[in-house]
Amino acid sequence: MTSPLIDDYDAALFDLDGVVYLGPQPVEGASEGIAALRERGVHVGFVTNNAARTPQHVVDHLVQLGIPADVADVVTSAQAVARLMADELPEGSLVLVTGTAALAAELTAVGLTTTQNWRDEPVAVVQGYDPDMTQARLDGACFAIQRGARWYASNTDATRPTDQGLVPGAGSQVASVRVAVEIDPVVAGKPCAPLMHETVTRLGAGRPIFVGDRLDTDIEGANGVDMESLFVFTGAHGKADLAGADVHHRPTHIGHDLRALLAPARTLTTGSDSATCGHITARVTNGRVHLDQPGTTPDEQLDALWAVLALVWEGADGTEALAALDLIP
Repeated sequence: MTSPLIDDYDAALFDLDGVVYLGPQPVEGASEGIAALRERGVHVGFVTNNAARTPQHVVDHLVQLGIPADVADVVTSAQAVARLMADELPEGSLVLVTGTAALAAELTAVGLTTTQNWRDEPVAVVQGYDPDMTQARLDGACFAIQRGARWYASNTDATRPTDQGLVPGAGSQVASVRVAVEIDPVVAGKPCAPLMHETVTRLGAGRPIFVGDRLDTDIEGANGVDMESLFVFTGAHGKADLAGADVHHRPTHIGHDLRALLAPARTLTTGSDSATCGHITARVTNGRVHLDQPGTTPDEQLDALWAVLALVWEGADGTEALAALDLIP
């Protein structure tokens, strides 16, 4: 019997929004999948670009959803950006926090001083997602940056997945400041390396796999630090995004949800104009990809998709083949 995908790794690192939960609701199978991984002795870590909540708040949310967790299991972009700033700024430096109290607390923990008033002449501005952000606070960040303060951001996710749909994320708030200051912030969160490095260091992972639902943060972030990845279809991105992905945004594996870690890895056999995964073969004819069959179950269609992607990423037109995979978002 083929061994589960996770057997090739010593740790599973999970993005949260869109992978483990969608707002207040758990992703189907997340609790059971994580419990099964822990029963196998896998080190589990939770990694989030969301700087709005403390690690303890994240833990409380996970526990409410039936997923046991400790603060040591959670790494946030607020922690990563605070560590980055502590490494680059003198101890005690005054920082304008354009984010939540959770972000401010992480800066205080690493020896920096915080303020909410740009007139205090901060040496730096740090920005993170805040659901209660006001225009006046965004204006204050602009004024401080225009007067020479260094600009840091926890992350630049344009959207956030929720149980009701996508909503604007931290990147939307960062972009509104960017328009006025015409410079780019130093970013800690995915896909930038600081959060990934902070996670590996805090969790002591030797050969981790990263599980995510976004190509432009999770998968690109993993690729940027030579970490293998599993892309899941429970959050922001889907098959069309995968088909259009460049080499930096392509995952090592795909699965419907995080429970794919407990199943065998998909294996691919390729020819000059064909690709086979499982029992399904995709072929290129006149520049277009055709399937011998699309599959009748989600797992079969994922096999078909993996075969189609192998050909699309070599330049073939997969429009018709992708449309036939009606069980995959």
